[in-house]
Amino acid sequence: MPAESSSPSDRVTAWHSWVAALSVYRHPRVLGMLFLGFSAGLPFLLLFSTLSFWMSEAGVSVTTIGLFSWVGITFSIKVFWAPVVDRLPVPLFTTLLGKRRGWMLLAQIAIAGGLLGISQSDPLLELEVIVYFALLVAFASATQDIAIDAYRIEAVEQSLQGAMSGTYQVGYRIGLLVAGAGALYIAELVSWPVAYITMAVFVGVGMVTVLIIREPEVSQDQATLLREAALLDPIENLGIRDGLLHRIVAWFSSAVVSPLVDFFARNGKFALIILAFVGLYRLSDITLGVMANPFYNEIGFSKIDIANIAKVYGVIATLVGALLGGILVVRIGLLKSLLIGALMVALTNLVFALLAVVGPDLTMLTVAISADNISGGLAGSVFIAYLSSLTNTAYTATQYALFSSLFTLPGKIVAGGSGYMVEAAGYVNFFFYASALGIPAILLVLYLMYHERQKPVADLKP
Repeated sequence: MPAESSSPSDRVTAWHSWVAALSVYRHPRVLGMLFLGFSAGLPFLLLFSTLSFWMSEAGVSVTTIGLFSWVGITFSIKVFWAPVVDRLPVPLFTTLLGKRRGWMLLAQIAIAGGLLGISQSDPLLELEVIVYFALLVAFASATQDIAIDAYRIEAVEQSLQGAMSGTYQVGYRIGLLVAGAGALYIAELVSWPVAYITMAVFVGVGMVTVLIIREPEVSQDQATLLREAALLDPIENLGIRDGLLHRIVAWFSSAVVSPLVDFFARNGKFALIILAFVGLYRLSDITLGVMANPFYNEIGFSKIDIANIAKVYGVIATLVGALLGGILVVRIGLLKSLLIGALMVALTNLVFALLAVVGPDLTMLTVAISADNISGGLAGSVFIAYLSSLTNTAYTATQYALFSSLFTLPGKIVAGGSGYMVEAAGYVNFFFYASALGIPAILLVLYLMYHERQKPVADLKP
């Protein structure tokens, strides 16, 4: 017999459940993450692809532009000062706003100041000055990321974390859109200095948000306190029991050592494989991204072409890819989704090699941007889900900073030499090279899948 169709009451109940699910986006702190996400996304392109376009247009060599990408290593080593942001107060700021909001506002002030400094500098004549201001913006932006991640985790209960992440991602992409297409439009219609002054003004969105939201209330669970106390026992046995030295050692143990000990205790030697995978998964697309805007400029596309297709349309394609990644995780699981993401990133990089052969064709540019951004969005969405699965909620902020720092570090180091590769071998060979950099990630995903399949067998062994 055919299955009965759903009754009207069932359909009404299902509709009400959808409405109830969507209502989480009306939560004040969930809405606040939209604007904090914008504040986090705004500085990123202003330091890399947008600034590299300005430098390329000003006559700075592609080798220098490639080396300039090393400024981004700041984002990859933020784990070194994440425990400071996590545990130490900022004089006056913390007193007035609280620990998380205080660090956010201090970082935003530094970001705005650095962007204003860049706006008043000439890329060709004052490159060293721009480097210093870019380092300030990068350091402050990475610090803001740490504080926002901690706030996101602490501000609401677990059931709202998905909504918090969703609004954060939307805000972040809007920030990228403003810093990418928005800055290019302003630079084309007015000038580059005015573009960067305008971006500094937009940092005010995050500042106002910080002043409106409330500081989260948090407390450590008993298990965490006991674990941290156990790590202090060897130090106590050495006779370091009180005074300034004791407080420094105790803080370092709880803020820095405990999160690392926890991760390796849960994963054993396999933790090294996980860390290698985290560092290599985005190597391919990070390397390609550094040379994308100089490539568009040199091949003959205008700033308006790039703004319309690579920035506006590209952001939409990235969001589509991110949504596809979320669906894949639900439908086929995390590891298979990671494999699909790694394959797509490596293969779609080859489309740029075809674009380099074809030349400045807008249809081909659209195809390349579609392939690259959909695959990047998909891989990024799946990868964030994987990084989140690695963390212990007792140390989420510091451990997440470790993983988010590590996954960009190899890419930034390798990308620094991308200009040399372009000058030595040309863009076509460079894109083949960028694609090949995705092979280690593919192999490591396959090994992770193999390791996961062996777990039930291993558990049966005495």
